[in-house]
Amino acid sequence: SKNEEFKNLLKQKKISNKYVTIFFGRLADKDDSKLNISFVTKKKIGNAVKRNKIKRRLRNIVNEAVKKVSLKFNYSYLVIAKATMLNNKYTIIKETLLADFKRIK
Repeated sequence: SKNEEFKNLLKQKKISNKYVTIFFGRLADKDDSKLNISFVTKKKIGNAVKRNKIKRRLRNIVNEAVKKVSLKFNYSYLVIAKATMLNNKYTIIKETLLADFKRIK
């Protein structure tokens, strides 16, 4: 069912910037009380160490977004990272992503 959920999310709304692409939408039979978010880093980006670094950064940013922006818990999110995340400062990426999460209404 996980694969089906990914395919459904890819058909729904998306917001893109130079660091990530965020697909979001409502999925049927999902629990609205907790955040449903997935992070994807492609193998093309680099080795496992680099990909995990990107995922750690994304997790950290989303934790702050939950506190500051009040993410919608009735949406499911799919965050696909781009290679530009590796070479840029964490603070710049964080500001860009928080602005994008604010746009999701």
